[in-house]
Amino acid sequence: MPGAGIWRPHVTVACVVADGERYLMVEEEVSGRVVYNQPAGHLEDRESLVAAAVRETLEETGWTVALQHLIGVHQWRSTEHGEAVVRFSFAASTTGHDPNRPLDTGIRRALWLNRAEIAALGDRLRSPLVLLSIDAWLAGQRLPLSSLGYVPAGGSA
Repeated sequence: MPGAGIWRPHVTVACVVADGERYLMVEEEVSGRVVYNQPAGHLEDRESLVAAAVRETLEETGWTVALQHLIGVHQWRSTEHGEAVVRFSFAASTTGHDPNRPLDTGIRRALWLNRAEIAALGDRLRSPLVLLSIDAWLAGQRLPLSSLGYVPAGGSA
């Protein structure tokens, strides 16, 4: 269609980081509203999905993580901005923490909550994908990281 824009979904990554029965979460301010999410964010140009998930977790929480598995790929239309979102959810374990690291703009704090506490947040969850990815992880859904391919610019498949 002449004059029509090119449609592109928002590609995001998120990490389910478990410590026993608790999960690493972020409390953030989005459009004047306080919401809760896993460490998550947008894939940047020329960045692998794996690198994006590790980077976003560090920037939003101060925790360094090692990815273990791909939990799943989920689609959703954001009620926040109305755009389509394709989210790659990963399982990760912590390898270190820098409590003095400044957190991304809008992130108020990182915190650890159990599933019941997360579910009780209700409409304060940034998206339904938060519980969807935790429940997929709890159900044992795990795909190898090798199922994701990345060919850097100039590389060959």
